[in-house]
Amino acid sequence: MQRGRNFIKAIRRSFFAPISQMDQSTRYRYSPTLKWNPMVEEYFSKAYGAEHFSRISTSLTRPSCYSCIRVNTLKSTSDAVMEKLLEIFKERGMLDVAVQESIITQKPDNCCKATLECTGSAESLKAIESISKCQFPGMDYVVFVKGSGPHAIHYGYNEGKPLKEVIVSRKCAEAVLRGAQVYVPGVLACSAHVERGDAVAVSVALEQSAPDGGWGVAMTRGTVLQGSQTDPYYFERDGFYIGQGTAMMSRAGLFRVSEGVAVDMKERVFRLPSFYDLLEGEIFLQNLPSIITAHALDPQPGERVLDLCAAPGGKTTAIAILMKDKGEVVAVDRSHNKVLGIQKLAAEMGLSCITTYKLDALKSVCDGAESDNLPNACCSEDVQNMQKSDLLSTDIDGSDEKLLSQKNFNDLQLKDGQYTSKAELRKRIRKLKNGPGRNHTAGGRVEKSKGFSPNSFDRVLLDAPCSALGLRPRLFAGEETIDSLRSHAKYQRRMFDQAVQLVRPGGVIVYSTCTINPGENEALVRYALDTHKFLSLASQHPKIGGPGLTGSCQLPDGFIEEWLKPGEENRVQRFDPSSDLDTIGFFIAKFSVGHKHLS
Repeated sequence: MQRGRNFIKAIRRSFFAPISQMDQSTRYRYSPTLKWNPMVEEYFSKAYGAEHFSRISTSLTRPSCYSCIRVNTLKSTSDAVMEKLLEIFKERGMLDVAVQESIITQKPDNCCKATLECTGSAESLKAIESISKCQFPGMDYVVFVKGSGPHAIHYGYNEGKPLKEVIVSRKCAEAVLRGAQVYVPGVLACSAHVERGDAVAVSVALEQSAPDGGWGVAMTRGTVLQGSQTDPYYFERDGFYIGQGTAMMSRAGLFRVSEGVAVDMKERVFRLPSFYDLLEGEIFLQNLPSIITAHALDPQPGERVLDLCAAPGGKTTAIAILMKDKGEVVAVDRSHNKVLGIQKLAAEMGLSCITTYKLDALKSVCDGAESDNLPNACCSEDVQNMQKSDLLSTDIDGSDEKLLSQKNFNDLQLKDGQYTSKAELRKRIRKLKNGPGRNHTAGGRVEKSKGFSPNSFDRVLLDAPCSALGLRPRLFAGEETIDSLRSHAKYQRRMFDQAVQLVRPGGVIVYSTCTINPGENEALVRYALDTHKFLSLASQHPKIGGPGLTGSCQLPDGFIEEWLKPGEENRVQRFDPSSDLDTIGFFIAKFSVGHKHLS
């Protein structure tokens, strides 16, 4: 465990260049200050201490110093992926992204020694050191790709001659800081006379407070920038320049089309590689705490596992892979399109044990008589054999009978153990013929669910919708208020109550969020333990995050928020974005479910 921590510390030291290396211009630099609602800032300062919260706030404005890749071990290996990435980076001229100023001292793994022997160059050694396997126990299928920054960008500014400039939205800028290009929908304004091929500075327009108390960008898309102090947000952009690139369209084209690359970023404040369309199906770009969440759940082959609020499907597929694609992972989300996204990801990764439904997590429990999604165990082998015999006697084309092997027959059945209609059977046979893939996942349709029977799952993951105040890089946080934070917490409690009903006695619930808000983290644990007496905090493996917060905090309106009790803090994992691990802000709690008659 300590070896893994030292490894990440080494990456972090090489990522953050001293401030003295940054462009010291009073304007053209990247030096953002995160804006918070004053009452929220007061609350967090009480929770963490003013100095600690200041460090957290600063860390949130920067991306993590490395990209974290989860390898699909059912299709590939970490060794193979690392070699492929090295070759791709060389072909695309991206070695400067992964090699920049590497000071990591770990020796190459055995898999990379072969590559090193073939290339035999110092440059290759640096690249190998920058593409490395995770050294935390049991997580060698995770690969780290080191980035670099912050870098000084020389925009070529001359007094009296304004830069040609493109202003992008805050969300676009956050994506660019993670390695993306500037796409047309993200462009808000542009200097006059920009032509294709021109060098342009890229800056950010942040939301500003409006007279009605809300937030918005008081800029019409297509605003012409004159490069003077009369420009909209001239002063607000001070310290919000994220890099320089080449315009891929003229100014007229930028605001005439609806898609495409607007600016090809050549120089970035932070250099992190893009993994868009890279090794599709073999790898998945995912934050380290999210990968650890699936580990904490500890799913076993053959179990029935529920992933509530499963979109976009990263944790769903991680669970399925840990189960070796044996058993059933039920993934639900209330959004039709998000469920389709989960299906596509599962097909890409070649996973067959994932079943998806459109379902509101707040309505995920129903009476056994009403449920159309009973546990597979209720359908006995005798019943299956009878159904198979009946189905083979139908007028299904004889050429399709070979598809009805025992495995495929099980795939053709509805999950309630009832007879399948002929129309449904034909549709499922067509899916078996076509095979998995992006264009064959449920034909663009998703199955709705009325809910599940109580005690019908071995394990439940609730990665709850939250305020997302741990995601980084983050350039704005002013929209969250004390009331909105409290609303998130109430919503999460209701979902957690559903999860408690769905897991069987002796099962496991894992609760996680990507926020730094104690009200959605430690306060939820306090509620869970006080409300459901049969729950207890369980140990987590691997244990990489820090301890939770104990005690309580008085909110600005006088409400006392209760957190963990002494002795409970080391039973959870809290990931602090300002810590040496350099992750997003994240929280994981794992509960063991006892005999429910105790409540």
